[in-house]
Amino acid sequence: MTQRSVLVVVFDDMQSLDVTGPVEVFTGAGRLGGDPYGIRTASLDGAPVRTSSGLTLVPDCALTEAGTPHTLLVPGGNGTRRPDPRLIDWLREHARHAERIVSVCSGALLLAGAGLLDGRRATTHWSLCGHLARTHPAVDVDPEPILVRDGNITTSAGVTAGIDLALTLVEEDHGRDTALAVARHLVVFLRRPGNQAQFSAQLAAQTARREPLRQVQQWITEHPDADLSVENLADRAGLSPRHFARAFRSETGTTPGRYVERVRLEHARRLLEDTSDGVGQISRACGYGTPEAMRRAFVKALDTSPAEYRRRFHPYSPRETAR
Repeated sequence: MTQRSVLVVVFDDMQSLDVTGPVEVFTGAGRLGGDPYGIRTASLDGAPVRTSSGLTLVPDCALTEAGTPHTLLVPGGNGTRRPDPRLIDWLREHARHAERIVSVCSGALLLAGAGLLDGRRATTHWSLCGHLARTHPAVDVDPEPILVRDGNITTSAGVTAGIDLALTLVEEDHGRDTALAVARHLVVFLRRPGNQAQFSAQLAAQTARREPLRQVQQWITEHPDADLSVENLADRAGLSPRHFARAFRSETGTTPGRYVERVRLEHARRLLEDTSDGVGQISRACGYGTPEAMRRAFVKALDTSPAEYRRRFHPYSPRETAR
């Protein structure tokens, strides 16, 4: 039996779900088919810590007594904004010895503060990506995906992405069947692809200030199978194509074409997850026209095919047909 050790760093004002979510996944893996993980929590001096939600967590030991783990997990939370310098010093000195280093949400700020992300690609909660990039210019910050792996360090986006992160590690350690069993037990999908965007299409773009542009945004969302060319959308807004494209980007932060791509992809994902419709039917309903066009869009955005996406995320994984 091979037991992989997991050390979870804990500190005051951390986000409790950043710890409990991954720990439930790792614990579940040991109960549902995989070799058990040896999970320990450690604070600077071994004293209890109080999370941002008011829960008190009693760690197993002090960091100085924790030893070198296989996997080091660093959570996020408000406590990462002004961390104890001793915590940064400990990470700088000891984290490099772990085989895997992972962070959840703003835990990436602690890794960056310890110099562990210099020259690496990383992500964090969308609201902190700009801050991470400004304060640590040596870090290549990617605000889009929910997970970023660079070498032996994996950073993840906000809160629930920690569950996706832990499921990814379980699948890597014990295989898909064990990860799927854990996901079903926790009543979550197996895991979202690591390069899935942190936002839905509507959240990723700002809401336009002017009513005609807001109406166009709503029209796109409700009619992904329509002709959504710039010319047709401009006509709906009562603007010239050039003026419409410029105004849309200025007010939403993205181009009309990019917005349409996100809406269609999101709609296709929902249909693959929630229906048994065939890929051909879904591609037409989402405005792709052909299954091949939809496949190219999925591979480009998610690095997976529609069929594989359905296999991962549909609760019953129906047999695919191209009707």
